[in-house]
Amino acid sequence: MQQRYIILDGPNLNRLGRREPSIYGVVSSQEMMERLQHDFPNVTIEYHQSNHEGVLIDLLQQFDDEKVSGIIFNAGAYTHTSLALADAIRSLSTPVIEVHLSNTAAREECRHTSYIAPVVRGTITGFGIHSYRLALLAFLEG
Repeated sequence: MQQRYIILDGPNLNRLGRREPSIYGVVSSQEMMERLQHDFPNVTIEYHQSNHEGVLIDLLQQFDDEKVSGIIFNAGAYTHTSLALADAIRSLSTPVIEVHLSNTAAREECRHTSYIAPVVRGTITGFGIHSYRLALLAFLEG
């Protein structure tokens, strides 16, 4: 059975490529997915995004029920505020890697704390869209 990985993005990440390009870059999520699919043709990669916390929780639980190989999760600003997302991840048997495009430790102090970091396999920050590639490599080579 082919490995299946989910990229799950949180609030405002549907605006990649247009949103604050000096922080988040100029590549859209669609372009990122095309690059990943091209570079990793032997795995299935799906992209999902929601601006709503409850929908993100539902998706995490759904993918866990579907027994996907791994979830690459950029919770956006919910990273720093959502105990509900941390609790949801804690309940999963599917491994999750947290990613961020920007180096959150170099940004505003409110972005220095991640409620998600303690409950995921690892965290990758600061490499733009390459953060997603690095997370996928961590799953495939780890």
